[in-house]
Amino acid sequence: MDDLDRRILALLSQDARMSVAVLARRVRVARSTVQARLERLETSGAIAGYTLRLGEAARANRIRATVLLVIEPRSLPGILPRLKLMPQVERIHTTSGRVDLLLQLATGSTAEMDDLLDRIGGIDGVRSSESLIHLGTKLDRAV
Repeated sequence: MDDLDRRILALLSQDARMSVAVLARRVRVARSTVQARLERLETSGAIAGYTLRLGEAARANRIRATVLLVIEPRSLPGILPRLKLMPQVERIHTTSGRVDLLLQLATGSTAEMDDLLDRIGGIDGVRSSESLIHLGTKLDRAV
């Protein structure tokens, strides 16, 4: 991946609907060059798809939380399938340090979040959890 690829990706991360013609003008290369680069980035897996990111207005009615889980040794294969069945679990990250898993959750109400946290804490192999309720987003650069 070179500088041109990175510039194309940066523009698409801001607006995934940007046309090839506009991309070509912005990075100052021919449309055919941009098209070839996009095809290569897609084939290599650097671009996994084109999607939209919901704005604050669409997410305003969601209660969001980050949950830090400490799990028993060798219990991950039993825990992951249970978490994946919960549609409110948006992301699961393995981590280094004092916790084993970092979960990102979204629910429609505090009651639903409370129930979800109880269900997660009750999974066999979960030793402890710490919940951090998101109050607001000050910066979101996620691609």
